[in-house]
Parts: sequence; structure tokens; C-alpha cells
Amino acid sequence: MRVDYAPRAQADLLEIAEYTREHLGTTVASGLEIYIRATVARIGAMPESGELVPERDGVRVVSLVRYPFRIFYTVTEDAVTILHIRHTSRRPWRAE
Repeated sequence: MRVDYAPRAQADLLEIAEYTREHLGTTVASGLEIYIRATVARIGAMPESGELVPERDGVRVVSLVRYPFRIFYTVTEDAVTILHIRHTSRRPWRAE
């Protein structure tokens, strides 16, 4: 299934990469990027695998096992849209 990134998710990826590269080094940043992209590819292949977020109609979430991030996304007939990639230490994602 096609995977699209919402503008917020694109900004999240850039922010995560910058922060990780600056604070943890390029090796960790590269590994994290690879892991996020592999998880997104898995979501594209199995879009119903994420659990539904009760507070947000139609939004699903997948937690990264190795890193403290959650990927929020929606599924339509022909595409998955990655909405947000959020660090788990942040307060819960609220409607904006």
C-alpha cells in the first residue's frame, strides 16, 4: 500500500534526525532513521497491525520497540498516511 507523510510527520523526521545526530552521533541517528523507515514500510504492508487510538477516530499507532517513539497514522482504501512521530516521554498527543 502507498505510504504518504503528512507535513507534520515530515517535520518530525527532520527534528528527530537533527536532535539525534547532535546529541547521540551520526551512527545512532542513521540507525534510528533506518528503524523508523523499516517500521513505516511494515505499516504499509500491514496497515491494520497498529492499535486504534481511542481518543482519535481512525488513527492507529505503532510503538517502536528499540527506540522510544510512536508512529501515528491513518488508513484509507489506497494509502497509509503517517501523521506524527512522537517521542514517548512527551505528554500525550492532544487534538490541536
